[in-house]
Amino acid sequence: MGNDKLPLLFLLCVILCQLGFSSSLPYLCPENQALALLEFKKMFTIDPFASSFGECKSKNQKTLSWNSSTDCCLWDGVSCDEKTSQVIELDLSCSQLQGKFSSNSSIFQLSTLERIDLSMNDFSGSLIPPNFGWFMSLTHLDLSNSGFTGQIPSEISYLSKLHFLRINDYADGYRLEPYDFQRLLTNLTKLRELDLYRVSISSIIPQNFSSYLTTLRLPKTQLYGILPERVFHLPNMSFLDLSQNYQLVVRFPIIKWNSSASLKDLYLYGVNFTKVPEPLSNFFGPIRLLNKNWTQLESILLSSNSLTGSIPSGVSGFQSLQSLLLSSNNLNGTIPSWISSLPSLRYLDLSNNHFSGQIEDFKSEKLFWINLGNNHLQSPIPNSLLNQRRLMFLNLSSNNFSDNLKFSMFSNSRILGTLDLSYNSFSWTNENQDLFNLSRLHDIDLRHNMLQGSLPIPPISVQHFFISHNKLSGHIPSTICNLDSLAILDLASNSLKGVIPPCLGNMSRVEVLDVRDNNLSGTIQTNFSFESSLRSFNLHGNKFEGKIPLSLINCKQLEVLDLGNNELNDTFPMWLGTLPNLMVLSLRSNKLHGPIRTSRTETLFPQLQIIDLSSNGFNGDLPAYLFENLRGMQKDDGNMKTRRYIGNMYYKDSITIASKGMSIQLVRILSIYTTIDLSSNRFEGNIPSVIGDLNSLIVLNLSRNSLEGHIPTQLGSLSAVESLDLSFNKLGGEIPVQLASLTFLGFLSLSHNHLVGCIPSGNQFATFQRSSFEGNDGLRGFPLSKDCGDSQVPQVTTPSTLDDLEEDSGFEISWEAVLTGYGCGLIVGFSIIYIMLSIRKPTWLFRIIEDWGHRIVMRKKKKVSRHLRLE
Repeated sequence: MGNDKLPLLFLLCVILCQLGFSSSLPYLCPENQALALLEFKKMFTIDPFASSFGECKSKNQKTLSWNSSTDCCLWDGVSCDEKTSQVIELDLSCSQLQGKFSSNSSIFQLSTLERIDLSMNDFSGSLIPPNFGWFMSLTHLDLSNSGFTGQIPSEISYLSKLHFLRINDYADGYRLEPYDFQRLLTNLTKLRELDLYRVSISSIIPQNFSSYLTTLRLPKTQLYGILPERVFHLPNMSFLDLSQNYQLVVRFPIIKWNSSASLKDLYLYGVNFTKVPEPLSNFFGPIRLLNKNWTQLESILLSSNSLTGSIPSGVSGFQSLQSLLLSSNNLNGTIPSWISSLPSLRYLDLSNNHFSGQIEDFKSEKLFWINLGNNHLQSPIPNSLLNQRRLMFLNLSSNNFSDNLKFSMFSNSRILGTLDLSYNSFSWTNENQDLFNLSRLHDIDLRHNMLQGSLPIPPISVQHFFISHNKLSGHIPSTICNLDSLAILDLASNSLKGVIPPCLGNMSRVEVLDVRDNNLSGTIQTNFSFESSLRSFNLHGNKFEGKIPLSLINCKQLEVLDLGNNELNDTFPMWLGTLPNLMVLSLRSNKLHGPIRTSRTETLFPQLQIIDLSSNGFNGDLPAYLFENLRGMQKDDGNMKTRRYIGNMYYKDSITIASKGMSIQLVRILSIYTTIDLSSNRFEGNIPSVIGDLNSLIVLNLSRNSLEGHIPTQLGSLSAVESLDLSFNKLGGEIPVQLASLTFLGFLSLSHNHLVGCIPSGNQFATFQRSSFEGNDGLRGFPLSKDCGDSQVPQVTTPSTLDDLEEDSGFEISWEAVLTGYGCGLIVGFSIIYIMLSIRKPTWLFRIIEDWGHRIVMRKKKKVSRHLRLE
């Protein structure tokens, strides 16, 4: 190489080195953009609960890395353009940000942004600023599950370059005007993915929108009208979800369409297929899904669509179908064999239909989830269904299966986690009861079958064990306490006997112990620990005796305690009032006794909503101070609108109560249901007026005691009461007219007391029968035969007796006239009696005249009383 070429080579090396060095330098973002980001950071605090969503697999406090000593292009969640160093991407998803998002936020100074992801944070109910419409270069906008609420601004439709738009929330907080929705779909012609889950739109779907769409997710948006056919002609559509738009009519094209093989996920759960025109109605409505053009479908969700008819057999294809969900329709016939032959099928849900017959052999070996519950399927269950190697969920409940259950059937299903065979007629033999060898099973539901013999012990992995309403006998083995993960133990309605294993109290994870309606006996020796998670304890309908265990005071999570229908002999356990979450307390039909004394120094039973102490031996005055503490029965209207079931997330509690004159079982207990039942005891004294403060009380039963005094007028404030029973007491005075204002009152019993005066008229009182008031000799008015002067019940206008004529004449009867008439009546009566005895007339005539004389005397007494009141 010549010397003249060395300088050129050296210069080339220098240039290359400089280029390499310069390319390795960090980007230096503009100072104004860095300051804008730092200002944005100051507006929020870091709260770990602000990103508590399942989608946040990794929560990262990204803004902690933001500081002025480093280049903002190196900050977490910030990306810059390689050439201009301008900030073009802001990804703060799952960043645990909490605070108000202002419309004057400094983020809107970053005009070069192309991608914004603020999802999975908590912006505390902030409105979405219309300033997002300023980012004219934006291609990606994700505000999902970020705590925004209210109206989605129309300015979003200005983002003509947008490819990805996701604005949704698990709560119903977003709204989008129909006009803005149509303009958004029309203007955003480059849109690839649109997700407006749970946004209230209340609109039709426009005809024209982006042909680039690959994902259209609009469930629960109140869409209505007819789905445009053009949706089925979109060449790139792979994911379509329009579920739970109950007024949206879906009509599949009658002719072949060009919807491509790209469609993989079709979710039309809860839309309207009932108006499918001919000839589609002959093809089971949406069975056109099973079209050769759609053989690449991976998911079909058509649940809750009121579909009828049977599924045709002989359809081939769908080699890629992984999920077939047709639950909660009105489909019938047999399950076609082509379904059991789908090679890629993983999720199958045909529950809540009317399928019958037997199940075909399943050829697929990839089944992960099978739900065939609530149909009319019959035995035998094919082994190919039970021996799925990858099966984790199997529900065959509420069918007509009567197989002899052998758990060796599941020998290949080693990862099975949930097994629901409830509400069938399964049986088993004694030698098969110990074959619970499924090491990963955590949910077993065998309720309502024909299982006999002793109680089997499930695998140690089990968390929820339901085996109630069978024919099990024998003792509860103490080895059940070895189930360290057990949370729910439901053994109700069997024939188990003996005592409850004391070790159950040491199982800190147990939330439900339900052994009601068995033959268990002895004392309750269970000793609950301070770590107890117990929320529901039900011993109803056994033969337990002795005292209520004091260790229950350690169960701070306890919500439901039912010890009714036993032989417990104790005083009232006032100490239970310190349990902060107790909502239901039933001690009915025991041998409990003594007065109920309360302390005014502490607040007791703050959450109690159902208290049943009926059919015991309690005496003394009603506990007025206890009623004052029942805050759970003094809810405002806002709280009463929140309807949920007690134990909804962990167990369906049930309880037997007396309401409307009969004993009923609440299969599930509404959290707003409130009851006080102190009937069939020995309480005495007055009814405390403080009961009138319990404005959410639905049932009040104080019958069959020795209560006296007047009915408090304050009971007219029980605006929610539906059943009021004060019968078989010693109550006196008049019925308060305030009770007539109780518009929800459907049952009233004031019978067998000492009430007097007129029965209030109007509203619900016009619907009650004689039985509601009988046994009160001093009561008058409808529905009794004794009328009131001001009663609104129609009266007979033609007087039938001289006494009636005298009352209607308007003449005043003087005191002297009354006495004279009364005396004359007595003289005449005794004279007739003397004549009858003398001449020995027939007995029947004697009885008639005797009755006539008695009626005369009673009428005169009535006139005297009326005259005295007028005086």
